[in-house]
Amino acid sequence: MSGKAVAAADAAAHAAAPQARPPEWPPLTVAARGSGAEMRAVTWQGKHAVAVKSVPAPAVTDSTDAILRITSTAICGSDLHLYVHAMPGMKAGDVLGHEAMGVVEEVGPDVTSLRPGDRVAVCFDICGCGGACFFCSRGLYSSCAASNPSRVQAEMYGQPTGGFFGYSHLTGGWQGGQAERLRVPVADSNCLKLPDDVPDNQAVLLTDILPTAWHANELGEVGAGDVVAIWGAGPVGILAAHCAQHRGARRVILIDPAQYRLDFAAARLPGLETLNPTKGKGAVAALYEMTAGEPGGAPDVVIDAVGMHYASSLAHKAQMALQLETDSPEAINECIRCVRKGGRVSIVGAYAGWTNAFMIGAFMEKQLTMRGGQTPVQKYWGALLEKVRSGALNPALVVTHTLPLEEAPAGYEMFNAKRPEDGCIKVVLKTPAA
Repeated sequence: MSGKAVAAADAAAHAAAPQARPPEWPPLTVAARGSGAEMRAVTWQGKHAVAVKSVPAPAVTDSTDAILRITSTAICGSDLHLYVHAMPGMKAGDVLGHEAMGVVEEVGPDVTSLRPGDRVAVCFDICGCGGACFFCSRGLYSSCAASNPSRVQAEMYGQPTGGFFGYSHLTGGWQGGQAERLRVPVADSNCLKLPDDVPDNQAVLLTDILPTAWHANELGEVGAGDVVAIWGAGPVGILAAHCAQHRGARRVILIDPAQYRLDFAAARLPGLETLNPTKGKGAVAALYEMTAGEPGGAPDVVIDAVGMHYASSLAHKAQMALQLETDSPEAINECIRCVRKGGRVSIVGAYAGWTNAFMIGAFMEKQLTMRGGQTPVQKYWGALLEKVRSGALNPALVVTHTLPLEEAPAGYEMFNAKRPEDGCIKVVLKTPAA
Protein backbone atom coordinates (compact mmCIF):
# COMPACT_ATOMS: atom_id res chain seq x y z
CA MET A 1 0.00 0.00 0.00
CA SER A 2 1.44 3.38 -0.91
CA GLY A 3 0.71 7.02 -1.65
CA LYS A 4 -2.83 8.21 -1.07
CA ALA A 5 -3.98 4.81 0.18
CA VAL A 6 -1.37 4.84 2.95
CA ALA A 7 -2.14 8.43 3.88
CA ALA A 8 -5.87 7.75 4.07
CA ALA A 9 -5.41 4.63 6.16
CA ASP A 10 -2.92 6.43 8.41
CA ALA A 11 -5.37 9.25 9.04
CA ALA A 12 -8.19 6.84 9.77
CA ALA A 13 -6.05 4.75 12.11
CA HIS A 14 -4.85 7.75 14.08
CA ALA A 15 -8.39 9.12 14.45
CA ALA A 16 -9.91 5.84 15.57
CA ALA A 17 -11.54 5.76 18.98
CA PRO A 18 -11.14 2.68 21.20
CA GLN A 19 -13.67 -0.10 20.72
CA ALA A 20 -16.19 -0.97 23.37
CA ARG A 21 -14.88 -3.88 25.41
CA PRO A 22 -16.86 -6.63 27.13
CA PRO A 23 -16.97 -6.21 30.91
CA GLU A 24 -15.32 -9.53 31.81
CA TRP A 25 -11.82 -8.00 31.90
CA PRO A 26 -10.55 -4.49 32.71
CA PRO A 27 -9.54 -2.26 29.79
CA LEU A 28 -5.84 -2.03 29.03
CA THR A 29 -3.95 1.24 28.84
CA VAL A 30 -2.04 1.33 25.54
CA ALA A 31 -0.02 4.49 26.24
CA ALA A 32 2.48 3.67 28.98
CA ARG A 33 3.08 5.98 31.91
CA GLY A 34 6.61 7.37 31.79
CA SER A 35 9.10 6.42 34.47
CA GLY A 36 10.84 9.79 34.38
CA ALA A 37 13.94 8.21 32.86
CA GLU A 38 14.97 7.88 29.23
CA MET A 39 16.02 4.90 27.16
CA ARG A 40 17.40 4.25 23.71
CA ALA A 41 14.95 2.79 21.20
CA VAL A 42 14.61 2.08 17.48
CA THR A 43 11.99 4.46 16.08
CA TRP A 44 10.13 4.61 12.79
CA GLN A 45 10.68 7.90 10.97
CA GLY A 46 9.19 7.25 7.54
CA LYS A 47 9.82 5.19 4.43
CA HIS A 48 13.26 3.54 4.59
CA ALA A 49 14.01 5.60 7.70
CA VAL A 50 14.56 4.28 11.21
CA ALA A 51 16.58 6.00 13.90
CA VAL A 52 17.79 5.15 17.38
CA LYS A 53 16.49 7.90 19.67
CA SER A 54 16.25 8.70 23.35
CA VAL A 55 12.60 8.28 24.38
CA PRO A 56 10.76 8.10 27.72
CA ALA A 57 11.22 4.75 29.45
CA PRO A 58 7.95 3.03 30.41
CA ALA A 59 6.72 2.44 33.94
CA VAL A 60 4.12 0.05 35.33
CA THR A 61 0.83 1.52 34.14
CA ASP A 62 -1.74 -1.26 34.67
CA SER A 63 -1.69 -3.62 37.63
CA THR A 64 -0.91 -6.62 35.39
CA ASP A 65 2.16 -5.02 33.76
CA ALA A 66 5.79 -6.06 33.88
CA ILE A 67 8.73 -3.84 32.92
CA LEU A 68 11.57 -5.68 31.18
CA ARG A 69 15.19 -4.72 30.74
CA ILE A 70 15.70 -5.93 27.17
CA THR A 71 18.88 -7.87 26.42
CA SER A 72 18.21 -9.21 22.90
CA THR A 73 15.73 -8.17 20.23
CA ALA A 74 15.51 -9.05 16.55
CA ILE A 75 14.51 -7.51 13.24
CA CYS A 76 11.68 -9.53 11.69
CA GLY A 77 10.78 -9.80 8.03
CA SER A 78 7.45 -8.27 9.01
CA ASP A 79 9.32 -5.20 10.27
CA LEU A 80 10.41 -4.63 6.69
CA HIS A 81 6.76 -4.01 5.75
CA LEU A 82 6.92 -1.02 8.10
CA TYR A 83 10.36 -0.04 6.82
CA VAL A 84 9.11 0.25 3.23
CA HIS A 85 5.81 1.75 4.48
CA ALA A 86 3.65 -1.04 3.09
CA MET A 87 1.61 -1.08 6.30
CA PRO A 88 -0.56 1.91 7.22
CA GLY A 89 -1.08 3.28 10.69
CA MET A 90 2.48 4.35 11.55
CA LYS A 91 3.47 7.60 13.28
CA ALA A 92 6.93 9.13 13.24
CA GLY A 93 8.60 8.18 16.51
CA ASP A 94 6.78 4.88 17.00
CA VAL A 95 9.06 2.34 18.71
CA LEU A 96 9.52 -0.74 16.53
CA GLY A 97 10.03 -4.41 17.26
CA HIS A 98 7.99 -7.45 18.27
CA GLU A 99 10.75 -10.01 18.94
CA ALA A 100 12.27 -9.28 22.33
CA MET A 101 13.51 -10.91 25.50
CA GLY A 102 15.11 -9.72 28.68
CA VAL A 103 15.01 -9.60 32.47
CA VAL A 104 12.03 -8.54 34.58
CA GLU A 105 12.77 -5.33 36.47
CA GLU A 106 9.38 -4.54 38.00
CA VAL A 107 5.91 -6.07 38.15
CA GLY A 108 2.47 -4.71 38.94
CA PRO A 109 0.58 -5.86 42.03
CA ASP A 110 -1.61 -8.32 40.10
CA VAL A 111 1.24 -10.19 38.39
CA THR A 112 1.48 -13.63 40.01
CA SER A 113 3.92 -15.76 38.00
CA LEU A 114 6.85 -13.38 37.56
CA ARG A 115 9.23 -11.54 39.83
CA PRO A 116 12.17 -9.18 39.33
CA GLY A 117 15.20 -11.02 38.05
CA ASP A 118 13.27 -13.56 35.97
CA ARG A 119 14.63 -14.01 32.46
CA VAL A 120 11.78 -14.11 29.95
CA ALA A 121 10.82 -14.09 26.28
CA VAL A 122 7.88 -11.95 25.16
CA CYS A 123 5.38 -13.16 22.55
CA PHE A 124 4.70 -10.75 19.70
CA ASP A 125 0.92 -11.18 20.01
CA ILE A 126 -0.71 -9.67 23.07
CA CYS A 127 -3.24 -11.59 25.13
CA GLY A 128 -5.09 -8.82 26.91
CA CYS A 129 -7.69 -10.90 28.74
CA GLY A 130 -5.65 -13.47 30.65
CA GLY A 131 -7.11 -16.20 28.43
CA ALA A 132 -10.72 -15.31 29.23
CA CYS A 133 -12.08 -14.06 25.90
CA PHE A 134 -13.80 -16.30 23.34
CA PHE A 135 -10.71 -16.47 21.13
CA CYS A 136 -7.94 -16.90 23.70
CA SER A 137 -9.96 -19.58 25.50
CA ARG A 138 -9.76 -21.53 22.22
CA GLY A 139 -6.03 -21.00 21.75
CA LEU A 140 -6.42 -18.16 19.22
CA TYR A 141 -4.27 -15.71 21.19
CA SER A 142 -3.34 -13.62 18.15
CA SER A 143 -7.07 -12.85 17.78
CA CYS A 144 -7.54 -11.68 21.38
CA ALA A 145 -10.65 -9.53 21.77
CA ALA A 146 -9.07 -7.35 24.46
CA SER A 147 -5.72 -6.07 23.11
CA ASN A 148 -6.41 -4.14 19.89
CA PRO A 149 -8.57 -0.99 20.09
CA SER A 150 -8.31 -0.19 16.36
CA ARG A 151 -11.75 0.37 14.86
CA VAL A 152 -10.18 0.83 11.44
CA GLN A 153 -8.94 -2.73 11.35
CA ALA A 154 -12.36 -3.94 12.44
CA GLU A 155 -13.85 -2.10 9.47
CA MET A 156 -11.21 -3.55 7.13
CA TYR A 157 -11.53 -7.18 8.23
CA GLY A 158 -14.94 -7.39 9.92
CA GLN A 159 -13.19 -8.04 13.24
CA PRO A 160 -9.77 -6.82 14.38
CA THR A 161 -6.82 -9.05 15.10
CA GLY A 162 -5.32 -8.98 18.55
CA GLY A 163 -2.75 -6.38 19.46
CA PHE A 164 0.90 -6.80 18.45
CA PHE A 165 3.97 -5.12 19.88
CA GLY A 166 5.56 -2.40 17.72
CA TYR A 167 3.48 -3.06 14.62
CA SER A 168 1.42 0.03 13.75
CA HIS A 169 -1.69 1.56 15.23
CA LEU A 170 -3.82 -0.86 13.23
CA THR A 171 -2.64 -3.55 15.64
CA GLY A 172 -3.12 -1.48 18.77
CA GLY A 173 -0.34 1.11 18.78
CA TRP A 174 1.69 -0.80 21.39
CA GLN A 175 5.29 0.30 21.95
CA GLY A 176 7.79 -2.17 20.51
CA GLY A 177 10.67 -4.14 21.94
CA GLN A 178 13.65 -2.82 19.95
CA ALA A 179 14.54 -0.74 22.97
CA GLU A 180 16.29 -0.88 26.32
CA ARG A 181 13.00 -1.30 28.19
CA LEU A 182 9.59 -2.79 27.36
CA ARG A 183 6.29 -2.62 29.16
CA VAL A 184 4.43 -5.95 28.84
CA PRO A 185 0.69 -5.82 29.61
CA VAL A 186 -0.96 -8.87 31.20
CA ALA A 187 2.54 -10.16 31.80
CA ASP A 188 1.45 -13.52 33.20
CA SER A 189 0.01 -14.37 29.76
CA ASN A 190 2.63 -12.75 27.54
CA CYS A 191 5.97 -13.71 29.10
CA LEU A 192 7.67 -17.11 29.00
CA LYS A 193 10.15 -17.81 31.79
CA LEU A 194 13.42 -19.13 30.44
CA PRO A 195 15.79 -21.68 31.93
CA ASP A 196 19.47 -20.86 32.14
CA ASP A 197 20.41 -23.50 29.56
CA VAL A 198 18.66 -21.66 26.69
CA PRO A 199 20.95 -18.87 25.42
CA ASP A 200 19.64 -15.53 24.22
CA ASN A 201 20.20 -16.23 20.53
CA GLN A 202 17.83 -19.21 20.83
CA ALA A 203 15.36 -17.66 23.24
CA VAL A 204 14.73 -14.48 21.26
CA LEU A 205 13.50 -16.59 18.34
CA LEU A 206 10.81 -18.17 20.53
CA THR A 207 9.03 -14.81 20.47
CA ASP A 208 7.86 -15.10 16.87
CA ILE A 209 9.69 -16.83 14.04
CA LEU A 210 10.09 -20.33 15.48
CA PRO A 211 6.43 -20.45 16.59
CA THR A 212 5.44 -18.99 13.20
CA ALA A 213 7.43 -21.68 11.38
CA TRP A 214 5.74 -24.32 13.53
CA HIS A 215 2.34 -22.68 12.95
CA ALA A 216 2.93 -22.94 9.19
CA ASN A 217 3.35 -26.68 9.61
CA GLU A 218 0.32 -26.93 11.87
CA LEU A 219 -1.87 -25.08 9.37
CA GLY A 220 -0.67 -27.43 6.65
CA GLU A 221 -0.98 -30.49 8.90
CA VAL A 222 2.53 -31.56 7.91
CA GLY A 223 3.25 -35.10 9.00
CA ALA A 224 5.23 -38.24 8.29
CA GLY A 225 5.74 -38.99 4.61
CA ASP A 226 4.53 -35.64 3.29
CA VAL A 227 6.14 -33.80 0.40
CA VAL A 228 6.30 -30.12 1.37
CA ALA A 229 7.17 -27.13 -0.81
CA ILE A 230 7.90 -23.79 0.85
CA TRP A 231 7.93 -20.41 -0.88
CA GLY A 232 10.47 -18.06 0.72
CA ALA A 233 13.93 -18.82 2.13
CA GLY A 234 13.89 -16.08 4.72
CA PRO A 235 14.11 -16.85 8.44
CA VAL A 236 10.54 -18.16 8.69
CA GLY A 237 10.78 -20.21 5.50
CA ILE A 238 14.05 -21.82 6.56
CA LEU A 239 12.72 -22.63 10.01
CA ALA A 240 9.48 -23.93 8.48
CA ALA A 241 11.65 -26.35 6.50
CA HIS A 242 13.51 -27.27 9.70
CA CYS A 243 10.19 -27.95 11.46
CA ALA A 244 8.83 -29.95 8.52
CA GLN A 245 11.88 -32.21 8.60
CA HIS A 246 11.46 -32.61 12.36
CA ARG A 247 7.80 -33.59 11.88
CA GLY A 248 8.76 -36.39 9.49
CA ALA A 249 8.20 -34.88 6.04
CA ARG A 250 9.76 -37.18 3.45
CA ARG A 251 10.80 -34.36 1.13
CA VAL A 252 11.10 -30.63 1.79
CA ILE A 253 11.65 -28.27 -1.15
CA LEU A 254 12.56 -24.62 -0.48
CA ILE A 255 11.88 -22.06 -3.22
CA ASP A 256 13.49 -18.62 -3.50
CA PRO A 257 15.03 -16.44 -6.24
CA ALA A 258 18.00 -15.55 -3.99
CA GLN A 259 20.56 -18.31 -4.50
CA TYR A 260 22.63 -17.30 -1.47
CA ARG A 261 19.61 -17.95 0.76
CA LEU A 262 19.04 -21.38 -0.75
CA ASP A 263 22.71 -22.27 -0.36
CA PHE A 264 22.67 -21.08 3.25
CA ALA A 265 19.64 -23.23 4.08
CA ALA A 266 20.90 -26.33 2.26
CA ALA A 267 24.20 -26.16 4.14
CA ARG A 268 22.37 -26.27 7.48
CA LEU A 269 19.48 -28.65 6.78
CA PRO A 270 20.76 -31.97 5.39
CA GLY A 271 18.39 -33.49 2.86
CA LEU A 272 16.76 -30.17 1.98
CA GLU A 273 15.99 -29.69 -1.72
CA THR A 274 16.07 -26.22 -3.26
CA LEU A 275 14.57 -24.53 -6.31
CA ASN A 276 15.55 -21.16 -7.75
CA PRO A 277 12.64 -20.01 -9.98
CA THR A 278 14.86 -17.57 -11.89
CA LYS A 279 16.91 -20.44 -13.28
CA GLY A 280 15.38 -22.65 -15.93
CA LYS A 281 11.65 -23.24 -16.23
CA GLY A 282 10.27 -21.18 -13.35
CA ALA A 283 8.77 -22.40 -10.07
CA VAL A 284 5.62 -24.12 -11.39
CA ALA A 285 7.14 -26.17 -14.21
CA ALA A 286 10.28 -27.00 -12.25
CA LEU A 287 8.38 -28.12 -9.16
CA TYR A 288 6.08 -30.36 -11.20
CA GLU A 289 9.16 -31.88 -12.80
CA MET A 290 10.77 -32.46 -9.38
CA THR A 291 7.65 -34.15 -7.99
CA ALA A 292 6.41 -36.00 -11.09
CA GLY A 293 7.14 -39.37 -9.51
CA GLU A 294 5.14 -38.71 -6.35
CA PRO A 295 1.80 -40.55 -5.89
CA GLY A 296 -0.17 -37.31 -6.29
CA GLY A 297 2.18 -35.94 -8.93
CA ALA A 298 2.82 -32.81 -6.85
CA PRO A 299 3.53 -31.70 -3.25
CA ASP A 300 1.04 -32.65 -0.54
CA VAL A 301 1.51 -29.37 1.30
CA VAL A 302 2.62 -25.92 0.15
CA ILE A 303 3.58 -23.08 2.50
CA ASP A 304 3.57 -19.39 1.57
CA ALA A 305 6.23 -17.73 3.73
CA VAL A 306 6.58 -14.78 1.34
CA GLY A 307 3.42 -12.70 1.53
CA MET A 308 2.26 -9.48 -0.04
CA HIS A 309 5.45 -8.27 -1.72
CA TYR A 310 6.01 -11.13 -4.14
CA ALA A 311 5.18 -9.08 -7.24
CA SER A 312 7.36 -10.43 -10.04
CA SER A 313 5.19 -9.67 -13.09
CA LEU A 314 4.86 -6.25 -14.66
CA ALA A 315 1.07 -6.55 -14.40
CA HIS A 316 1.01 -6.86 -10.62
CA LYS A 317 3.81 -4.36 -10.11
CA ALA A 318 1.74 -1.86 -12.11
CA GLN A 319 -1.48 -2.65 -10.23
CA MET A 320 0.25 -2.16 -6.88
CA ALA A 321 1.84 1.08 -8.07
CA LEU A 322 -1.56 2.35 -9.24
CA GLN A 323 -3.19 1.25 -5.95
CA LEU A 324 -5.48 -1.16 -7.78
CA GLU A 325 -4.36 -3.82 -5.31
CA THR A 326 -2.40 -3.67 -2.06
CA ASP A 327 -0.97 -7.20 -2.16
CA SER A 328 0.34 -9.42 -4.93
CA PRO A 329 -1.35 -12.84 -5.35
CA GLU A 330 1.57 -14.40 -7.20
CA ALA A 331 3.00 -16.51 -4.39
CA ILE A 332 -0.43 -17.85 -3.41
CA ASN A 333 -1.33 -18.53 -7.04
CA GLU A 334 1.87 -20.48 -7.54
CA CYS A 335 1.09 -22.45 -4.38
CA ILE A 336 -2.41 -23.26 -5.68
CA ARG A 337 -1.10 -24.34 -9.06
CA CYS A 338 1.69 -26.48 -7.62
CA VAL A 339 -0.03 -28.41 -4.82
CA ARG A 340 -1.65 -31.74 -5.62
CA LYS A 341 -5.41 -32.12 -5.86
CA GLY A 342 -6.87 -32.39 -2.37
CA GLY A 343 -3.71 -30.83 -0.96
CA ARG A 344 -3.17 -28.24 1.76
CA VAL A 345 -2.11 -24.59 1.40
CA SER A 346 -0.65 -22.86 4.48
CA ILE A 347 -0.20 -19.07 4.55
CA VAL A 348 2.02 -17.38 7.13
CA GLY A 349 3.49 -14.70 4.86
CA ALA A 350 1.92 -11.37 5.77
CA TYR A 351 -0.95 -9.95 3.73
CA ALA A 352 -2.68 -6.67 4.55
CA GLY A 353 -5.46 -5.78 2.14
CA TRP A 354 -6.76 -7.07 -1.18
CA THR A 355 -5.50 -8.56 -4.42
CA ASN A 356 -6.63 -9.15 -7.99
CA ALA A 357 -6.48 -12.29 -10.15
CA PHE A 358 -6.63 -14.73 -7.24
CA MET A 359 -7.04 -18.24 -8.70
CA ILE A 360 -10.28 -19.08 -6.94
CA GLY A 361 -11.32 -21.46 -9.71
CA ALA A 362 -8.24 -23.65 -9.34
CA PHE A 363 -8.57 -23.49 -5.55
CA MET A 364 -12.14 -24.77 -5.69
CA GLU A 365 -11.80 -27.29 -8.51
CA LYS A 366 -8.66 -28.89 -7.04
CA GLN A 367 -10.51 -29.43 -3.73
CA LEU A 368 -7.84 -27.66 -1.73
CA THR A 369 -7.75 -26.69 1.95
CA MET A 370 -6.28 -23.25 2.63
CA ARG A 371 -5.51 -21.92 6.10
CA GLY A 372 -3.62 -18.87 7.28
CA GLY A 373 -3.24 -16.47 10.15
CA GLN A 374 -1.01 -14.72 12.62
CA THR A 375 0.63 -17.11 15.05
CA PRO A 376 -0.87 -17.69 18.51
CA VAL A 377 2.58 -17.88 20.10
CA GLN A 378 1.33 -18.76 23.59
CA LYS A 379 -0.26 -21.93 22.19
CA TYR A 380 3.07 -23.35 21.04
CA TRP A 381 5.97 -21.88 22.92
CA GLY A 382 6.02 -24.16 25.98
CA ALA A 383 6.39 -27.24 23.78
CA LEU A 384 8.83 -25.47 21.46
CA LEU A 385 10.98 -24.41 24.40
CA GLU A 386 11.44 -28.06 25.30
CA LYS A 387 12.30 -28.94 21.71
CA VAL A 388 14.96 -26.22 21.73
CA ARG A 389 16.34 -27.42 25.08
CA SER A 390 16.58 -31.00 23.81
CA GLY A 391 18.32 -29.94 20.60
CA ALA A 392 15.49 -31.23 18.40
CA LEU A 393 15.05 -27.73 16.98
CA ASN A 394 17.74 -25.07 16.58
CA PRO A 395 16.18 -21.72 15.66
CA ALA A 396 19.51 -19.91 15.97
CA LEU A 397 20.70 -21.57 12.76
CA VAL A 398 19.17 -18.62 10.85
CA VAL A 399 21.06 -15.88 12.76
CA THR A 400 23.75 -14.38 10.54
CA HIS A 401 24.34 -10.94 12.07
CA THR A 402 24.46 -9.67 15.66
CA LEU A 403 24.65 -5.90 16.06
CA PRO A 404 24.42 -3.44 18.94
CA LEU A 405 21.06 -1.69 19.24
CA GLU A 406 22.65 1.59 18.12
CA GLU A 407 23.42 0.02 14.72
CA ALA A 408 19.80 -0.96 14.05
CA PRO A 409 19.45 1.39 11.04
CA ALA A 410 22.32 -0.41 9.32
CA GLY A 411 20.72 -3.73 10.19
CA TYR A 412 17.41 -2.70 8.64
CA GLU A 413 19.08 -1.48 5.46
CA MET A 414 21.13 -4.65 5.09
CA PHE A 415 18.22 -7.00 5.80
CA ASN A 416 16.01 -5.18 3.30
CA ALA A 417 18.66 -4.97 0.56
CA LYS A 418 19.25 -8.76 0.38
CA ARG A 419 22.71 -8.36 -1.09
CA PRO A 420 24.44 -11.73 -1.68
CA GLU A 421 27.74 -10.31 -0.44
CA ASP A 422 26.17 -9.52 2.94
CA GLY A 423 24.66 -13.00 3.29
CA CYS A 424 22.04 -11.57 5.62
CA ILE A 425 19.30 -13.93 6.80
CA LYS A 426 18.49 -12.76 10.36
CA VAL A 427 19.67 -9.78 12.42
CA VAL A 428 19.69 -9.84 16.23
CA LEU A 429 20.23 -6.61 18.17
CA LYS A 430 21.92 -6.51 21.56
CA THR A 431 21.35 -3.82 24.17
CA PRO A 432 24.03 -2.69 26.62
CA ALA A 433 22.32 -4.92 29.23
CA ALA A 434 23.14 -8.09 27.26
